[in-house]
Amino acid sequence: MEPKELLRLVDTLHRERDIDVEMVFQGIEAALLSAARKHLGASDALVVTIDRETGEVQARDGDHYIDPSELGRIAAQAAKQVMIQKIREAERESISQEFTERVGSIITGTVQRFEGPNIIVSLHRTEGLLPRSEQIFNENYHVGERIRAMVLEVRYVGTRVRIVLTRSHPDFVKELFFLEVPEVGEGMVEIAAIAREPGYRTKIAVHSVDPRVDCVGACVGVQGSRIKGIVDELNGEKIDIVRWSDEMDTLIANTLRPALIDSIDLDEATKHAIITVPEDQLSLAIGKRGQNVRLAGKLTGWNIDIQTAEALEADAPAPSDETSDKPPEGDAPLQDETSDKPPEGDAPLQDETPEQS
Repeated sequence: MEPKELLRLVDTLHRERDIDVEMVFQGIEAALLSAARKHLGASDALVVTIDRETGEVQARDGDHYIDPSELGRIAAQAAKQVMIQKIREAERESISQEFTERVGSIITGTVQRFEGPNIIVSLHRTEGLLPRSEQIFNENYHVGERIRAMVLEVRYVGTRVRIVLTRSHPDFVKELFFLEVPEVGEGMVEIAAIAREPGYRTKIAVHSVDPRVDCVGACVGVQGSRIKGIVDELNGEKIDIVRWSDEMDTLIANTLRPALIDSIDLDEATKHAIITVPEDQLSLAIGKRGQNVRLAGKLTGWNIDIQTAEALEADAPAPSDETSDKPPEGDAPLQDETSDKPPEGDAPLQDETPEQS
């Protein structure tokens, strides 16, 4: 191969496959070295180098210089196979490094095909895998459809790099807020905690670093424009934006909104909270299938029990019996009204039925 063609090949591989130039040169050098040792019987002292500026190939076995043209057709073919292998390894390494740096961030791809319940997503240079466990249960996609997902992890499967994607992870919603809400992306509003049941409901607690910025209002947007974009991306999943507080009773009350709360009893040792609500607020506080109170517990890290004031009174211990068998001191004992002995001073009762003669 002519030096100019070699340089052109290196540049093409660098631009089209995003492989580092130095890695391409090293791969070609390794390929030529392997071919020279195999077909020329060269010693271990053989060294093959390529000039990075001119593309000239130099081979030297100790003090003896070897003309690369001596390798011949068979050696060139062997060198080509080794070079392809090295380039593939370099490409895998490049892909792995690129997506490892993007773990936790959202990327956009195209649905390429289905492998059972799993979705294979085209990511331009490689493919991503969206397993069934990382999908939202009520979503359906078709081949060629655009899809957004978060990079969950990068792992090697044999000689291939597998990019695992997710749409069900709580951080996927968090990253959507970074994209859709400028105040969150700029750090003026911080996301303190998040709890999610994919496809159903998400609670996200936010607080403002800048006191001039309303954290909840910034996330909702004018007439709900910002939160609507996130809900649409999640196909209608409900999102509750909660104002964060360092006071646990205030935070728990915020997480259970819009339900009204009468009282909160906290046990710091066991992290157990008993919430008392009016009777007409009980179902609202618990939520559909218990989602509201369950997500509130996940968000705060506390075990939350909700009950009504009526139930609390019913569970209270009964008052002690005021009537005692023992008469109060100073009072005379009660007379038995049905006693056989007549009261003193009274004449005995006569039989009203006269005796028959």
